[in-house]
Amino acid sequence: MHITKKLAQAHAEGRPTYSFEYFPPKTAQGVQNLYDRMDRMHGFGPAFIDVTWGAGGRMSHLTCEMVKVAQSAYGLETCMHLTCTDMAQSKIDGALDEAYKAGCTNILALRGDPPREKEKWEQSEGTAFRYAKDLIKYIKEKYGNHFDIGVAGYPEGCDAETDADAHIPYLKEKIDAGGTFVLAQMSYDVDIFIDWVKKCRQAGIPENVPIIPGVMPIQTYDSFLRRAKWTQCRVPKHWLEQLEPIKNDDAQVREVGKDLVAEFCRKLLDSGTTMHLHFYTMNLAASTRMVLDELSVAPAADSHNPDLKPLPWRQSLGFNRRDENVRPIFWRNRKQSYVARTQDWDEFPNGRWGDSRSPAFGSLDAYGIGLKGTNEHNRKLWGEPKTAQQVAELFVGYMSGKVESLPWSEAPISSEADSLRQDLIDLNSRGLLTINSQPAVDGAKSSHTTYGWGPKNGYVYQKAYLEVLIHPAILPKLIERMEEKEEITYYAVNHSGELKTNVSSDGGPNAVTWGVFPGKEIVQPTIVETVSFLAWRDEFYHLGLEWSKCYDEATESRRLIREIAESWYLVNIVDNDYRDSRGIFPLFDGLRVDGVDVKTKSITNGDANGLSHVNGTVNGEKKGKSLPETNGVPDKNNAVNGADLEAAPTMMAKNEL
Repeated sequence: MHITKKLAQAHAEGRPTYSFEYFPPKTAQGVQNLYDRMDRMHGFGPAFIDVTWGAGGRMSHLTCEMVKVAQSAYGLETCMHLTCTDMAQSKIDGALDEAYKAGCTNILALRGDPPREKEKWEQSEGTAFRYAKDLIKYIKEKYGNHFDIGVAGYPEGCDAETDADAHIPYLKEKIDAGGTFVLAQMSYDVDIFIDWVKKCRQAGIPENVPIIPGVMPIQTYDSFLRRAKWTQCRVPKHWLEQLEPIKNDDAQVREVGKDLVAEFCRKLLDSGTTMHLHFYTMNLAASTRMVLDELSVAPAADSHNPDLKPLPWRQSLGFNRRDENVRPIFWRNRKQSYVARTQDWDEFPNGRWGDSRSPAFGSLDAYGIGLKGTNEHNRKLWGEPKTAQQVAELFVGYMSGKVESLPWSEAPISSEADSLRQDLIDLNSRGLLTINSQPAVDGAKSSHTTYGWGPKNGYVYQKAYLEVLIHPAILPKLIERMEEKEEITYYAVNHSGELKTNVSSDGGPNAVTWGVFPGKEIVQPTIVETVSFLAWRDEFYHLGLEWSKCYDEATESRRLIREIAESWYLVNIVDNDYRDSRGIFPLFDGLRVDGVDVKTKSITNGDANGLSHVNGTVNGEKKGKSLPETNGVPDKNNAVNGADLEAAPTMMAKNEL
């Protein structure tokens, strides 16, 4: 979506917006760490992010890759920096083509700085780009209106030779060439920025072209001064008076700096000069979050925001996937993996999801879905289990919130599991290793902080779902019990591909999440079905074997985990009676792995990481209506019942005229 359109929609509703800039790190581990941080910062609520472009395009491949990953895997609206300094036209064409294919619709067109080894800018031989306006015209000629094209602005001058006023005519030329928004170099003086914007408007830059201030949160005193000097921006005197006495205390500098930067932002917003703030994050999260919190504009942690969470999973913005509105539940805890894995399937040959017969299905390693972190890190995280009892203890620790991830779950257990947590702990304490779950939800409001999604004034529903890894000796009894309950559908598969199910071969996808909203058809975004389960089977057992490889050969840990991965069954179960969240758990009564008995403490209301959910309470607090009654007795089926539950960045290339 074009940045200008996205901002206009939000601002018409009176909502201020903000965005984040990132730069490509120098190391592979730095890139992965940045992806993790970008994913977390997605929850801060940015309208878009942008990714910088190194001088001479030296980081161009990584910039393009980051844009693709941000758009497709993390669902972040992304703007790609593109410079024409010392750049062959073929490289510019390649970058634009990659951005187009990734679904990116926003470019920040810059002339850029010369490469570090050159003292001044030189037009590359064989290119038609002398100024940024030439690059803008080229993009417009080749791609029409596909790209929203941003341009650089300099409230305090571009360099020693071009002051702020002298730069404005060049800025106007870039807008006339096809630029649609202005992204300004960082500044800290409100009056200077407001005065500069007025001059830009007087020079003929239309009001419908957003002029966006660049904001640099303060991390440390020295870096603050260094960047202010480098960008030639004025620092208000009272800022220095407050920061200088505490310059050796980084924590205090961040705290005071948060107040100063927030004051700057608040005055800009209050002045009506802008309703959007662009943060130069320096690939760091804390200081940016502190400013957003001080301004009270960021969404609260885990809060429901229909604009940020239109579906129960983060939507890809890839070119062919931005309208995708259905996803298998199996990748619930590995969202990026699902997008990366399916992006090259042959146009979804099985109707939508692709299948293993496709020549594009490929090796799992090609999708980069393996475990994160080094072997040493993973051993520290998951220990060195030598018995099934110790594996069960690890899983109990995860369900209790004491272990931050598992090989199949990239993040801590979510609050949605609170109502099931004691049942999950009980299963794992008996060696029944739970992988994925969701409770039944019977008409919770779409604004519900835990279960809500989609447009406001709607109601959402879920069937109870459980995915569990079990010892083969237990499977026959479990299947016998599942076959006896007509509300239950299941799939069970092992590493070698032996599939057992009560779903007929012509059975279609089973919706396990759906929503009812005013003026819309029923939306069914999350499904269970055969082909995608078998695809997940491949990934699931691949991850199990990857886990075993974290340990040296001939160790008990490697032998044990490999044995589990190669012989235990992955079972997924759906209780199609969405009113009964506990309908699945009685299937496991009396079942346990021999020799496994983890001693656990019952979780009661008020426990930190597991709050009971009985008789219509959520997190120990009564919510909305009472549960429905059966023969005058409250129904204790434990469903969520009732609709009333509630390399250093450029920041901006300086010589880009």
